[in-house]
Order: sequence, then C-alpha cells, then structure tokens
Amino acid sequence: MTHLPRPRLQLALDMTDLSSALRPLNKAVSQVDVIECGTVLVLGEGLRAVREVRALYPDKVVLADVRIVEAGSIIAKHCFDAGASWVSVVAGASLTTVEQVVTVAEDHGGEVQVELGESYDVEQARRWRDLGVQHVIVKRSRDKEAAGSLTWGEQDVDRVGELAGLGLTVTITGGVTVKDLETFQGAPVGVVIAGRSIVEAEDPLAAATELQDELARVWA
Repeated sequence: MTHLPRPRLQLALDMTDLSSALRPLNKAVSQVDVIECGTVLVLGEGLRAVREVRALYPDKVVLADVRIVEAGSIIAKHCFDAGASWVSVVAGASLTTVEQVVTVAEDHGGEVQVELGESYDVEQARRWRDLGVQHVIVKRSRDKEAAGSLTWGEQDVDRVGELAGLGLTVTITGGVTVKDLETFQGAPVGVVIAGRSIVEAEDPLAAATELQDELARVWA
C-alpha cells in the first residue's frame, strides 16, 4: 500500500482589512503551511495584503486568491511581483487565459491553481494539467453549507482521486473542520484549507494545531 503524504494546511484570510487578518495569522502561523490572502482581503486591501504577508513570512507559501477570469498575464504578474507563490484562476476562464497565467507563473517560479465549481469536466481538467496547472480546488459551496444542504461525502472523495490521478495537487475547502478530515482518509488530498475554524477560534494557534494533529493521524 502506497503511503500518502500528509496534506498541507492552508489558512484562508478572508477579512476585509489587513489588521483583522494579521491578528489570527500571527498567532497560528507556526502551524500553517500556506497563507491565503483571500479574495475578500485582496478586494479590501489590494495587493498590499500580499506584500505585507510576504514581508512578514518570507519562507511561507503565499496564495493570492484573486480568481482570475480574464487579463491573465497582467493580473498574474502583479500578484507574483507582490510576492505571491501561487495564484488562483476560476474554472470558467478560457484556456487562453489559463495558459497566460501559467506562462507568467513559470517566469516567476510560481504555481497556478484552478478553483472548480460544483461541477467540472475531467477532460477540461486534463487540458489544464497539460498547460502546466499544478493545483485544483474541490470546493463545498459556502452558501449551501450555510443552508445545511451539503456535506462532504463519497462523491467528493472520488472527485479528489480522479483529479489527483491526472497529476494535479488537489485542495479541499469549504468550512473544513477537524471532524471532516476522516471522510478523506486514504484520499490523495494535497492541501486542506481552513478559515473560520482557525480565525474565529478563541485560540487560533490551538485550533491550527488541532487540525495539524488530525491531519497527521488521518494520513499516518
């Protein structure tokens, strides 16, 4: 049986201002592998958020979650120049846009992830990989999660396996908590994103540590 590596833990910072984002980050950062400057944060603070996080944590992987749709080369260059390690593209972006982002990423030593919607086309995912995309995000809808109408299940696990089989690193996100992780035991998950479960915790470091401990247990 092939041993699967433990997924990395990504902290999503989706506050509207940098000071609110830095408070939990500074407490939890020792247990965080990837720092995500979320879409809401970048909209509120611009790429200053990426620059500040990069300056504070030069050795961490930093994602600029800007969800590129068009103008791929321009937006990607701004993100990587600000210090991003990774940038995100939405699944609906054209292959031309995806290719532009990949080209800029390669020039900067960075990586590209595509955020999937509720449905996806495996052939399209294969084309992304052929273009040089390294990551895809399997997402539980925040709106459906809030409505209590969607949970993680076997279909999600199968989706992770299919995408990883194409050579993509698969991230899972969408209100992930400690109790959700066992659902993915034995699945080739590359990154787990946690946001509210850490940033809204009374003790962000303890919350992040609990997640890391459970990742180590489930993927032991």
